Amino acid sequence: MSEMFDKIIEFENLYNAYLKARKGNRYKKEVMLFFCNLEENLINTQNHLMWKSWQPKPFREFYVYDPKKRLISAPTFEDRIVHHALCNVIEPLFEKRFIYDNYACRKNKGTHAAVERAQMFLRRAFVAFGRKPLYVLKCDISKYFPNIDHKILINIISKTIKDEDVLWLCNTIIRANNNTGKGIPVGALTSQLFANAYLDIFDHFIKDKIGIKYYLRYMDDFLIIHWDKKFLHSLKSQIEQFLDAQLSLKLNPKTSIFPTKHYIDFCGYKIKYSHLKPRKRNVLKAKRRFKKYAELYSQNKISLSKIKSSISSFLGYLKKCNNTYASFLATINFSK
Repeated sequence: MSEMFDKIIEFENLYNAYLKARKGNRYKKEVMLFFCNLEENLINTQNHLMWKSWQPKPFREFYVYDPKKRLISAPTFEDRIVHHALCNVIEPLFEKRFIYDNYACRKNKGTHAAVERAQMFLRRAFVAFGRKPLYVLKCDISKYFPNIDHKILINIISKTIKDEDVLWLCNTIIRANNNTGKGIPVGALTSQLFANAYLDIFDHFIKDKIGIKYYLRYMDDFLIIHWDKKFLHSLKSQIEQFLDAQLSLKLNPKTSIFPTKHYIDFCGYKIKYSHLKPRKRNVLKAKRRFKKYAELYSQNKISLSKIKSSISSFLGYLKKCNNTYASFLATINFSK
């Protein structure tokens, strides 16, 4: 067995993966059952990996509506441990390859960092392009997770991971519960890493080959800022050709080019170079959620601590915004 695969399946790594997998879920039934025979269960998983007899179990599937209907395919707790164990070892290798302005599912990145970077790009581009009016090419990929091609993904992974044993594990996870040759589940830790890696070659095409400076991506949503509208239309065609030929993907028809005098709807906010506004649908959704919580609280079906936690989270979202409504809400004391 190889050194890298040994690191993945060593008991200490599996135990650390167990701790990560149970975070926020330790009182769920499957987690507590696994804990009852923790050492035995981890050794059993270790042995199956060692002898390559490990096979993922069927996903637990359900729909979420945030903001659109999406199918979530959640691995079992035991399989999530394997996913964490794999990512613990291989994620740092992919991090070395990722461009700086890839903001999805990475340490010290995320939506808030992406929004701040977008604002910074707007300011810098305005000066760099001689204070000319700016335009934005805003794109997202049509049905991204369901259209990720397994062969292309494995080929991309193999450029970073040369170890055959580790590639076997990656391939086993990618093809789990799926014999179509396309699609990875929304809801798995490994899917986040693999989906990021899948578009990494596109990132380098944009940054290194075409030389676009003001580009940033959050998973399958990305922005490009430039002063020349015709150039962006030409670039859009190049992007469509590259995605189709290299990654078997297509842009969403909603992809558009518009002036920066309009708000950029990105990562949950409406963005201008000088200020942010909350998405209207996020505010309406929060109002509906708090109204529902009030009803549940009156029936003793929800704890006050959970309500406070939800309100604090929403206020944290609003504090990024520069408007009277957000500032007013942010001053309300919900601790009483």
